[in-house]
Amino acid sequence: MRPGFPLQIKGCFVVDDLIQKITIYALPVLFAITVHEAAHAYAAKRFGDATAYMMGRMTLNPLKHIDPIGTVLLPILCLVTGGFLFGWAKPVPVNFSGLRNPKRDMRWVAAAGPAANFVMAVIWVLLLKLSMVIDNDYSVPLRLMSQAGVGINVTLMVLNLIPIPPLDGGRIVESLLPPGTAYRYSRIEPYGVWILMGLLLTGLLSPIMRPFMNLVYYLLSQLL
Repeated sequence: MRPGFPLQIKGCFVVDDLIQKITIYALPVLFAITVHEAAHAYAAKRFGDATAYMMGRMTLNPLKHIDPIGTVLLPILCLVTGGFLFGWAKPVPVNFSGLRNPKRDMRWVAAAGPAANFVMAVIWVLLLKLSMVIDNDYSVPLRLMSQAGVGINVTLMVLNLIPIPPLDGGRIVESLLPPGTAYRYSRIEPYGVWILMGLLLTGLLSPIMRPFMNLVYYLLSQLL
């Protein structure tokens, strides 16, 4: 019986560590994806397309934006394996032809999500600074959650700005290209997710993103 006892204790530590990680990351992840998607919906309505609004997606209710695999299962697996935190939410439906100026307005609708993540990163940095000046039972949990919030929002912002359709960066690039070139560029979209997964599985995604994430961290440090 004795040889099995340490293994059982070790297993408890693993479970406890996982529960702690989920507790720390759950709220920042939910806020990051919810505000990101709601920002897309708000921008689309602002520029003339009410599709997302009519479907109830212009809301801060996370249940409207959660994808069971991309928002729940995959991030938990990333936390368990200690790998690159990766995931997605249900995309907000946008009828780009319904925008008042489709080619111009597309870029603002696309940019709204990453912009929302940058704003949230600023808020989490402020909360992080607050956690360093208060001294009570909540200071350590707040500090850990704030660090997670900054990291998640910076990651989500940079990830979505990668210029691969259907990511936001791809939409922005498409809106800036001449019509013929934009059409050919948009034909990448059916393969965009597979390209992204390929970069993730080959370990190339993190090196591509890291310099831009460091730039955002630097901007946050200068602003605050």
